[in-house]
Amino acid sequence: MADQELTWQGAVARGDRALFDAVAHRHWPGADRVLPRLGRAANHGLLWGGAAAAIAVFGSASARRGAVRGIASLALASATINTVGKWSVRRARPLLEGVPAARQLGRQPRTTSFPSGHSASAFAFASGVAMEAPGWGAAVLPVAASVAFSRVYTGVHYPTDVLAGAALGVAAGCVVRKVARGAEQARINPGNERPAADAPALADGDGLTVIVNKGSGTAAQAGLDLLRASLPKAEVVECEGPQLAEELASAAARSAVLGVCGGDGTVNAAATAALRAGIPLAVFPGGTLNHFALDLGLAGTADTCRAVAAGHAVKVGVGRFTPGPARAEPALDPTAVPAVEVLGERAEHGYFLNNFSIGAYPELLGHRLRWGPRIGGGPAALLASWKVLRAQRPVRLSLAGRSRAVWLLFAGNGTYYGTGPAPRRRTSLGEGLLDVRLVYGGGRPGPRMLAAAFAGPLTRSPVHAATRLRSLRVSEVPEGTPLAYDGEFALAPGAFVLDELPDALTVYRPR
Repeated sequence: MADQELTWQGAVARGDRALFDAVAHRHWPGADRVLPRLGRAANHGLLWGGAAAAIAVFGSASARRGAVRGIASLALASATINTVGKWSVRRARPLLEGVPAARQLGRQPRTTSFPSGHSASAFAFASGVAMEAPGWGAAVLPVAASVAFSRVYTGVHYPTDVLAGAALGVAAGCVVRKVARGAEQARINPGNERPAADAPALADGDGLTVIVNKGSGTAAQAGLDLLRASLPKAEVVECEGPQLAEELASAAARSAVLGVCGGDGTVNAAATAALRAGIPLAVFPGGTLNHFALDLGLAGTADTCRAVAAGHAVKVGVGRFTPGPARAEPALDPTAVPAVEVLGERAEHGYFLNNFSIGAYPELLGHRLRWGPRIGGGPAALLASWKVLRAQRPVRLSLAGRSRAVWLLFAGNGTYYGTGPAPRRRTSLGEGLLDVRLVYGGGRPGPRMLAAAFAGPLTRSPVHAATRLRSLRVSEVPEGTPLAYDGEFALAPGAFVLDELPDALTVYRPR
């Protein structure tokens, strides 16, 4: 048995050396200038730290979570290798015979060869990002693979060192994901929103119409099966694309309760239809992003079904933006949606359940939506980030009659907690205030965004200001300026009013 084990180990070692020599002796055009530098950039995790910062500033909410999980996975993988991996298998570094001098590192590592720490860090970060934001993960993965290959290319690791490090990195990503999912479940904690006494109890779902957006990121058949079993008389309509708005309006007109299954953008459209019809809303989380459902305290389809059957609901505030130069007026009837005159055209109110923004983020979102269908979400996000960092200029506009240049104007429906210009967690949707944050113009957007990201909530710094308001007048907006609300993209009017409608929408939630 011992002889067989030695024979097997010898075969692996010979195969390892053969692969190492094959890489060393093969000419790779252009790689001599790229791969050694890429490996050095990844020293001490600097490459991945920079990537995480870029994703955190310019990525979506899921991308930011992915960046955080990527760094956490990297830290776990690095700690495991430095405390266990390097000292459990004391393997000597490869002999550099046959490796061209141009490829070799100026300073050779002195630690043991197995496993590869660079490979573990690279794949830990890539897996952490990919498990939360697949598009960004697809963009990061080729870089991670190149860093791992560079360790064989420069002669500091055998191929099996790299494979073991990559496997350890992926395992670290899975562990962090499991821990993070547990923490996310702990986040689902209902706030102190006022109970709604007028919400009907639909024990079997009669009077409920649920519009399912088939194009949403994570809408699962299992959730729809549970919905149909729990509320058998509910009408379920599956649609996507241009049909969505029409189906929502039709469902709101004929139903006692409007239900929606999709992400934040879909829920926003359903909330608008419910407000206009003056009926309650039932949210069945089923999108890539479900911030509204999480902040409301909904864990999934079962929670919403239970609340609809029992008639348990709460009143939540809704953010509103109204085109036109007029001051905000008291919201006496939030279900009434009058039109206002804007440059000779008629335009209605827009609503947001999560947040509204002008500046760097809408610019990035617009580029990403335009390029995504052609080159994929991850590459489009990277290209959009580069374009915004390189070419974006601050937006000069008037806030409450005062001229300002801003990189970002953010207005949240309710107070967000956590640091940064656009944090992502609320403890209540019923306080009736806008959380307004500004990143002032000057300098370049990247450093300003990073500086604002370290500013505490509702604090002031040279680049970041935050306050709570009931309404805000915005005017003198340059033509063609984009805006974003609940992940949707549009062009901003020349003037508009942001205001908060307290207790405007009835939404089902179990007690």
